[in-house]
Amino acid sequence: MFVPLTFDQSLKPYLGELARLHTTQELEQSTLYRKLQPDIDRVLTHVWHEEFAGERLQPETVSAVAWNIERGMRLDGVIACLREHALLRSADVLFVSELDWGMARTGNRFVAREIAASLSMNYAFAPCYIALTKGAGIEKQVNGENQESLHGNALLSRYPLHRVHSLSLPNGKDKMKGAEKRIGSQRAVIADVEHPAGMFRAVSLHLDAHSSQRHRHRQMRRVLDHLETLTPELPVLIGGDWNTTTHDASRALYSIIGYCRRVVMGIRNVVSNHYPYPDRWFERRLFRELDRRGYNYLDLNNPGECTLHYNVTDIAANLNMGEWVPQWCFWFINWALERTGGACSMKLDWYAGKGIQRRGKCIVAAGLSDRGGRVSDHDPIFLSFVPD
Repeated sequence: MFVPLTFDQSLKPYLGELARLHTTQELEQSTLYRKLQPDIDRVLTHVWHEEFAGERLQPETVSAVAWNIERGMRLDGVIACLREHALLRSADVLFVSELDWGMARTGNRFVAREIAASLSMNYAFAPCYIALTKGAGIEKQVNGENQESLHGNALLSRYPLHRVHSLSLPNGKDKMKGAEKRIGSQRAVIADVEHPAGMFRAVSLHLDAHSSQRHRHRQMRRVLDHLETLTPELPVLIGGDWNTTTHDASRALYSIIGYCRRVVMGIRNVVSNHYPYPDRWFERRLFRELDRRGYNYLDLNNPGECTLHYNVTDIAANLNMGEWVPQWCFWFINWALERTGGACSMKLDWYAGKGIQRRGKCIVAAGLSDRGGRVSDHDPIFLSFVPD
């Protein structure tokens, strides 16, 4: 049995005062932050790890699902899909991005632990951020206050997880600027999975959304560098939301310029030939880095099958974008997307592996809903494989 699940609430009284700061530089110069920094670092470097797995089967292949569950906003629907969907319910390992613990927007639930307990799986949750506000867009309007105020990524498995740890990634923007103020950075969750088909190393990876293509490449390089230092040498599977939008979203201006460029290139061309295939050009550095390091991604994904779908009528997405791009941009976006029926889709979620052999098809579980509404803004991706 692991150390009892506890969270020290001593930081909570100070989060409101830290939220009044406007930049990371101001934060780091703050006397209060310097006083609290050891406790903040302790929280952000800790990985919560518990075992709920029951009787274990002996499958000859590994079934994996990677899914950005949008903070766990519709957690009951997520759990229902993972328990009942014909494909997802067979998952041995889950690479899960965007999970809250103690956030008002998700009912102050511990999302990773609830999924693990409901599915009888082991879990490792790594907090990436201590949230100083309720969130962005419509999240700011929810009732109640944050409790633990944590947001992060997780790995879940029906089999034992060994050498569990997390790896911090460099930030793509100042997380203290804007409405959603946070302390921390994205973190990869890494563990060795003791599966009957063979031991392998799993990496749940969420790359920054508000960043440039160059920065996402830099984050991936940091992960690959770290994996090269680990022993014993094992087959590796990296899965998650890599935010390969093809856009530089590190600043609103860069995003606007990039969108104008895509209009000049032809919206139908971009929607058909670039958003589904970011590895072809705009995100090529990241994927060439994987190739150079011996990681296979082409065989572990369905080329051109998108996992995030945007429509100009999506109120929640527009509210979030409206906090960092001018309102006139929406007229421009709507005008441009008239050529594609007001919608576009992107390939953001991926697997890459070394010493991994695919078995069967890679499948995107599209259109998951609960009581008429979408369960997440991302579609989960399923992969069956064996470690070499």
